[in-house]
Amino acid sequence: MSHHHHVSACGADCDHEESKERGIEYSLYKKIDIAKLECLNESVEGAGKKVFRAWEDRFRLSDMVESDDDEELLFNIPFTGLVKLKGLIVIGGDDESHPATMRLYKNRPNMTFDDVAIEPDQTFDMTSDPRGAVEYATKIVKFSSIYHLTIHFSRNFGSETTRVFYIGLRGEFTEMQRHGVTICTYEAKPNPADHKVNLANQLRSEIQ
Repeated sequence: MSHHHHVSACGADCDHEESKERGIEYSLYKKIDIAKLECLNESVEGAGKKVFRAWEDRFRLSDMVESDDDEELLFNIPFTGLVKLKGLIVIGGDDESHPATMRLYKNRPNMTFDDVAIEPDQTFDMTSDPRGAVEYATKIVKFSSIYHLTIHFSRNFGSETTRVFYIGLRGEFTEMQRHGVTICTYEAKPNPADHKVNLANQLRSEIQ
């Protein structure tokens, strides 16, 4: 029996559409409270914030972070709402400086290297991936309602320092809900119009 293999003829157009779709999926960087994001042990202050950017700019190698004293890097990432984290992509250096182990912690703001002895919520043995082809899928049940993510790169493939060029986050975002507070505030304020009506009805009753 002969088998017919379907060959796509759309070429570059398909690649463009796939990249566009990927860009939409990896847009959680927009929901990071970037002013409060911390990267511990970065050799240049503020460099860690620059690796969270648009998918289309993932190969912008001028924006990267390199560890300082040793191979460890620790990112404290606060979000502006609640996130269901589904996957991560990490682009590192095309050498031994690429991170080799990634440890994730949820909802533990302000972690330091003193805190990483705590059991992480998920650990990944990483692949050297300078092209961003590997996605690390999270246990969605564990990462379904997070307001803060900590990423700890504990080691690399043998270099004295670790370099990261891009971190992409895929998932769903929900705005913080404050409707209850709004309703309480609204109900706590008396409506002058209601009191005028009640006063008019009271006067009408007294006249009758």
